[in-house]
Amino acid sequence: MTHHEVDICIIGGGSGGLSVAAGAAQMGASVVLFEKAKMGGDCLNSGCVPSKALLAAAKAAHHTKGAAAMGVHGAAAHIDFAAVKAHVAAVIKSIEPHDSVDRFSGLGVTVISEMAAFTGPQDVASANHTVRAKYFVIATGSQPSIPPIDGFDSLDSPNRPDSGAVYTNETIFADPTKPDHLLIIGGGPIGIEMAQAHARLGVPVTVVEAFSIMGRDDPDLVAQLKQRLQAEGVTLIEGVGITSARRHNGAIRLELANGTHVSGSHVLVAVGRQPVLDGLDLATANVAFTKNGITTDRRLRTSNKRIFAIGDVTGRPQFTHIASYHASICIRNMLFKLPARIDDSAVPWVTYTDPELAHVGLSYGDAIAQWGVKNVTVTKAPLADNDRARADHRTAGMVKAITHKNGTILGASILAPAAGEMIQPWILAIQTKRKIGSLATMIAPYPTYGDATKRAAGAFFTEKLFSTRTKTLVKFLLKF
Repeated sequence: MTHHEVDICIIGGGSGGLSVAAGAAQMGASVVLFEKAKMGGDCLNSGCVPSKALLAAAKAAHHTKGAAAMGVHGAAAHIDFAAVKAHVAAVIKSIEPHDSVDRFSGLGVTVISEMAAFTGPQDVASANHTVRAKYFVIATGSQPSIPPIDGFDSLDSPNRPDSGAVYTNETIFADPTKPDHLLIIGGGPIGIEMAQAHARLGVPVTVVEAFSIMGRDDPDLVAQLKQRLQAEGVTLIEGVGITSARRHNGAIRLELANGTHVSGSHVLVAVGRQPVLDGLDLATANVAFTKNGITTDRRLRTSNKRIFAIGDVTGRPQFTHIASYHASICIRNMLFKLPARIDDSAVPWVTYTDPELAHVGLSYGDAIAQWGVKNVTVTKAPLADNDRARADHRTAGMVKAITHKNGTILGASILAPAAGEMIQPWILAIQTKRKIGSLATMIAPYPTYGDATKRAAGAFFTEKLFSTRTKTLVKFLLKF
C-alpha cells in the first residue's frame, strides 16, 4: 500500500477533474487524481466528442443531395455505417492524448487508475493507495438513468458494450451495427441529436417522449425544429408514456399508455442522467448528499469544507462547460483563498441539431415569474428577414430576446445554423450585466447570421423610436 500526502486529491478524471488537476499542478500544488475508468470521462468517450463527430458525418451525408433551389443537384449518399463509427472512434483517439495519463503525469499529477473511497474527513483509499490531502475535489460526473419500465430489464443490459438491442450514450457509439429501426426513449438534447444523426445516416427513427420534445427550450423555436426533424423522416411521439417493453417477433416492442405500440430493432435510452455517488463512502467524510447529487454552497464546498464537488455530481446543469467553470471556482477557493462563488445567471446550452438550438439566461416563463408580465419584453428577429439566411436558403429559425423593461437582458434563445456561436454575445452581455442597447448599437458585419442579434436587440427600441412622441420631437428640432 502506497501512501501520499498532497495538497489536492481529485476523484474523477472527466472534464472538471482534469481542469482542476491541470490548473493546480501548473500553479505549484501537489495533486493526486483517481480515475477508475477512462481519462476524459463522459465528454470525451461517450458524450460531447463522439456525438458531434456522428452529427458531422450525418451532416455530410445529408448535404450530398445538393441544393435544388440553388441549381445544385446531388445524389443520395452511400453510407458505410461501420466506417462512420470508425470516424467517431478516430476523433476520440485524436483528442485522447490531451486527456491522457501521460500528459497529466508530465504536468506533475500523480494519476491512479483505481476507484477511491473516503476513509475519513481528510483521507481516501483505493486498492493500492491511501491519500491524505488538504483539499479534495469530487468530480465523478453522472451516468445514464434507466427508466422503470415493466419488462425493460429483460430486453438487454444497457451496460453491456456488446449489446445489440439496448443502448445508452455509453454504448451506442462503439457499436458498428446499423439499426434497422432505432427507437429513442426521451426527447431531450441527447435523444433529439441522435434522432437527427441516425435519420440522416439512413436509419428509420422513432422518438417517444412522455412530455414535450425539448421541454426546457423556447416552445416557438422547438416547434420549428420539430418541423425540420419530421421533414427528415423522424417520427415524434409526444405526451405518451411507455407501459411495458417486450421482445416480439424478433423486434423490441414498446407498449404505449394510449393503447398503441411501436417496434424497432434497437432502443436508445435517453431519459436523463443521475450523479455517480456509489462507492464513495461520503458519510464517512461527513459529506451531505441526496439522490440528486452532492450538496454544496455557492463556493462549491460540501458540508465538509475541505471537500469540494463540481460538475454533474452536484446536480447542477450537466454540461462540460459548467464542469470546467466549476473547476475555476474551486481553484480560486483552494489555491488563492478567494471566496469565489458560482453565478448561474448566464449558463448557456446548445443542442447541436441542424439547425442548432441555443439558450442562455431566463426563459420567458421564468422571467414573468420573477419580474411580472408588465416588466418583461420579448423581441424577435426571424431568419426569414436575414439576408445571409436568404442567400443560404436557411431561413428557418429566429433570434428571440427576453428583456426587462429597463433594458436589462434576461435571456435569449436562438434557432439557427450556427446558434452555438451566435449565442455567445448574449452570454457575455448577461454575464457582464450589459443592457440591450450594447447589442443594438454594435456594428455587425454584413451579411451574417449574427446580424439577427443586432436586429433582435434593436427591436427593443422600435416602438419608442417611431412613436408619435418621437415624431413630434423631430419636427420641433428640425425647425432650428
